[in-house]
Amino acid sequence: MLRALLLIAGLSLSSAALAVIETYEFADETLRERFADLADELRCPKCQNQNIADSNAPIAADLRKQLHAQLHEGRSDREIVEYMVNRYGEFVLYRPRVNNVTLVLWAAPAILLLLAVLVLRSSMRGRAPAAAGTLSADERAKLDALLADDEEQA
Repeated sequence: MLRALLLIAGLSLSSAALAVIETYEFADETLRERFADLADELRCPKCQNQNIADSNAPIAADLRKQLHAQLHEGRSDREIVEYMVNRYGEFVLYRPRVNNVTLVLWAAPAILLLLAVLVLRSSMRGRAPAAAGTLSADERAKLDALLADDEEQA
C-alpha cells in the first residue's frame, strides 16, 4: 500500500515538472538557425533572467509563436527585434542598445573600474616604503655602530 502511494505521489509530482516541448516547422535550415539565435537574444518579460527559448512562461510561448510567424512572413532580424522592442520595451533585449536611457548602464563598468583604480592608487600612496637615505642622524649613527661591530667580529 505504501509503495502504491509513493508511486502515485511521484508520478503526480513528475508530471507537473514536465514542460511542453514546442515544435515548429521551418522551410529551411537558415530559418531554424535564425529562430534559435533570436530566441536566445530575446529576454522573457516575465522571467527577467531567461531568454524566450528557455522560459516556460506563457508570454514566452507567445513570443516564440510571434517570432516563428514573423520569420515565415519574411521579416528581417532587425524588423523582428524592432517589433519586440516597440511592443515590450528595451527590457526584452539582453544587450540593450546605447541611447540616452541606457548610457549609464553601458558606462557604469568603465566608471567603476576607473574609481577602483583611483581608490587603489590613493590607498597605496600612503603605504610607499621609505626611500634609502632618509634616515635621521640618530638612526644613521646606530646603523654605523652595528656595521662596525659586524666588521670587528669578522
